[in-house]
Amino acid sequence: MKFGKVENPEIIDFTLPETAPDTFRVLKKYKKNEKPSMYIGCAKWNRADLKGFYPRGTKDELEYYATQFNAIELNATFYRNFPAQQFEKWKLKTPANFKFFPKLGQEISHWKRLNRVEEVTNSYIDNFSHLQEKLGTIFLQLHANFGPKNFNVLQNFVESWPKDFPLAVEVRHKDWFADKEIANDFYELLEENKIANVLVDTAGRRDMMHMRLTNNEAFIRYVGANHLTDYNRLDDWVKRLKEWNNAGLQNIHFFIHQNLELASPLLAAHFINKINTAFQMDLKIPNEKTTNKNGQMSLL
Repeated sequence: MKFGKVENPEIIDFTLPETAPDTFRVLKKYKKNEKPSMYIGCAKWNRADLKGFYPRGTKDELEYYATQFNAIELNATFYRNFPAQQFEKWKLKTPANFKFFPKLGQEISHWKRLNRVEEVTNSYIDNFSHLQEKLGTIFLQLHANFGPKNFNVLQNFVESWPKDFPLAVEVRHKDWFADKEIANDFYELLEENKIANVLVDTAGRRDMMHMRLTNNEAFIRYVGANHLTDYNRLDDWVKRLKEWNNAGLQNIHFFIHQNLELASPLLAAHFINKINTAFQMDLKIPNEKTTNKNGQMSLL
C-alpha cells in the first residue's frame, strides 16, 4: 500500500490527534459495553504478499489465514467483481466467527465516480450477500481527486445505499479535511445515514486522522511504515480504542497494512496481544509467538 508513503518515517509526528468532540456526542447515544465486537485482520491473504507467514506445505492460503485472524479487508474486490459462487466458496472455507470486509469495485468509485452506478453497485452487493452472516461492513474508497465539488454525487449514492448492508466511506482528497465547514457537511451526511467514516493512519496523510466517528463503528485502516515506530503507533491505538469503548463504542474493525506487506502479520500479532490485555479478551494471536531482545513480538 503506497498511499501516504514517505521516505523518512522517523521524522513524522505520529501522535494521535485529540478525539473530535462530536465523536463523543455520537457514542453517547449507545450503551457502554466492556467487550466490544472486535475484528482485526490484514488486507490480503496471498502468499506473495505475506511472505514467511504461511507454514511450508500450506495448500489453501485462505483456510490457513482464517485460522489465524477473524477478519480480512477484502481488497481483491476493488479490482474484480467476483461471481456469487466465489463468495460461497470463501464462506465455506472459513470458520463461523470469521468476517469479510469487501471493498466496492473501482468501476464504481474510480471509473464512473459514483455516476450511474446503480446496476453495477447492486451486482456487487448481490454477490457480497452470498457471504451471508460472514459479510462485514462494505467499504467505498473514493479516488484522491474526488473532491467536495462532487458532494451531491456522493450524497445521492449514500442516500440510495440499501440500509440492510453496513457501509463505510473513505475520502482522500485533501479539500475534504482542509475546510471545517466542508468536513462537517461530509460527517453529517454519514452520520445521518448511519455510515462509518473510515480513519486512515498513514505517514504522509496525517489530515486523514480526523478522529470523527459517525456511527457506532471504528473502521480503521492502519498503514505501517516498515519502521520501528509502527509498534508504538499501534500501542497508542489500543489506548484510544479503549477510551472510545468507555464512551460507548461497540464495533471495532482494524486492518493492518504496510507499505511492504511482509510484516503485517507480525504487527497484527503485537496489536492483538495488546488488545487482549487492555480489553480482557482472548482473540487468537497469529501463529506461535516469541519476543525479541527489544520485547517486541515476532512470528515463528
